[in-house]
Amino acid sequence: MSKKLLTPFLSIVSLVMLSLVLPSDAFAVKKRLVFGGGPAGGTFQIVANAIQVYKPVKNIKEFTVRAQSSAGSIENLRKVNAGKSDFAVVYSGHLYQGRKGVLKHDPRTYKKVLALGYLYGAPAQLVVRKELGASKISDLVGRKIGVGNAGSGAFANCELFFTHMGMWGRIERNAMGYNDAAAAFGNRQLDAFWLFTAFPSGAVIMASQTNSIDLLNLESDALKSGFYEKYPYFTKVTIPGGTYRGVDEDRHSFQDSALWVANADVPDDVVYRMLSLVYSKEGIAHMVSQKKTFRDMSIENGVNGIVTPMHPGALKFWKEKGVL
Repeated sequence: MSKKLLTPFLSIVSLVMLSLVLPSDAFAVKKRLVFGGGPAGGTFQIVANAIQVYKPVKNIKEFTVRAQSSAGSIENLRKVNAGKSDFAVVYSGHLYQGRKGVLKHDPRTYKKVLALGYLYGAPAQLVVRKELGASKISDLVGRKIGVGNAGSGAFANCELFFTHMGMWGRIERNAMGYNDAAAAFGNRQLDAFWLFTAFPSGAVIMASQTNSIDLLNLESDALKSGFYEKYPYFTKVTIPGGTYRGVDEDRHSFQDSALWVANADVPDDVVYRMLSLVYSKEGIAHMVSQKKTFRDMSIENGVNGIVTPMHPGALKFWKEKGVL
């Protein structure tokens, strides 16, 4: 046999011999599961990255989890429904609206996205000048209010709540981000500004350093107006007294919940295993080490804010934990 023919022949023989020695799964390609996060630097992306790098998840032999950035909650909802992402972070409100086909400018229904667990809450915070003496939304008629960036979740939820209260057309609205609103508030260009984010917020801290501030008790208006009945994905939340300078007593508000979701076709045992790892004592400690926003993650809070169908693998997990 010529040298030219001998070399490939020996290579084939070597591969055959190697296949007899190594286990049958040695050449198997691990299944890749995509975890949809959000924009770079945002909390959604931190969730996806944190789960991807968690050592017990990385050590799984049957599959690998890969974080993938996205535009946020709505894009994640669509990608998970289409099977382009296996897992993702989606706001409970968007999941609820998507299943019912009532998303703004989008009548499609998203039935293949199922909830797995609660990650963290995004509370509504309405900062007002203490000198106004405002105690309810109606006290802000005619006032200049920062309502969040146009197109943002903060703006959308501000519009939702103020419209529900019959106040959207009775205030002077100023669309701007949190830091810009805090600066305008400090310059007395605004009487109040709205946030939909975890506390303590740096923008509110900034505003409180140069002004006497208060937070409106939004829960009172929400309860009286039937807000929770109409929008059941919002849950109650307390902002403890002392969180911000000058606000010494607890303030009660509402929040949407950031949920871990999965495509309905993700196997039940995969979902169960992932939840078991991430919602373990060590898993939660890892998540909190990545961002303090995850401090409310726990077995006890695991199904908070979920008002839509859950994945069978998640149902099994949370039932075993005694929270369902």
